[in-house]
Amino acid sequence: MYEAHFGLQEAPFALTPNTRYFLRAPSHGDALELLLVALKEREGFIKISGEVGTGKTLLCRLLLNELEPIAHTAYIPNPQLTPDTLYEAVAEELGVDMSGCANAHQVLKAINEKLISHAMEQKPVVLVIDEAQAMPEETIEALRLLTNLETESVRLLQVVLFGQPELDVLLKKQSLRQLNQRITFHYRLTPLDRNSVAQYLRHRLAQAGYNGADLFAPGALRLITRASGGIPRLVNILAHKSMLAAWGRGDRLIERGHAMQAIRDTESVRVPGLIGRWL
Repeated sequence: MYEAHFGLQEAPFALTPNTRYFLRAPSHGDALELLLVALKEREGFIKISGEVGTGKTLLCRLLLNELEPIAHTAYIPNPQLTPDTLYEAVAEELGVDMSGCANAHQVLKAINEKLISHAMEQKPVVLVIDEAQAMPEETIEALRLLTNLETESVRLLQVVLFGQPELDVLLKKQSLRQLNQRITFHYRLTPLDRNSVAQYLRHRLAQAGYNGADLFAPGALRLITRASGGIPRLVNILAHKSMLAAWGRGDRLIERGHAMQAIRDTESVRVPGLIGRWL
């Protein structure tokens, strides 16, 4: 579309998570560092929460890539499962042979045997669950029982939960206090500030092949930061629409007017202050 106009090799602001575009902004870089250190120390439960669009799924995929050479991983992207289905999903991810398993107890026993086998290889096993706020309470309890599998000296399974703030509320329920007490590390992803938004835009443009001066004028950058609230997904949407507006007019620099056009066209963003009242 506008790639050739701006000297790009690909679209820089696609919404599909791509680890190549990950920016180690303060919040996201700290979250990744905490995850890697905590998993190295064999901590049991780790929780990462953040608002919709803050980059949890991208961070999740980056973590899986980082763990691939050093750990066995199981990834559950949609945990809205019954307890029995959760066990089956974990077993499938770990390559457990379930042909002789007639019930959940036997599946759990087969998982335990697989975990012990991996422990003998001195290779940890990490279960990563995305969108964890969607888990039913009984499935969360089943997850806790799954982490009871351990030897006298080694924790056989580590769990990383990624979820929206609703996950924090869910785990504070009295009925789930046992699991909540097992969460040894928790990190809350925060939105990008203005400097980080500018760095984020430059980084994504560079990854898409851009090599030149800043494409976004200071006025456009301020508007995008304020309207998006620093939420990366909304930054992507506004940056993409701003570039479309500039391309449509044949402009080479994304100015304030292009950003305003993008904001007016996006219902999910907040319109900044006086400009919002004017609109």
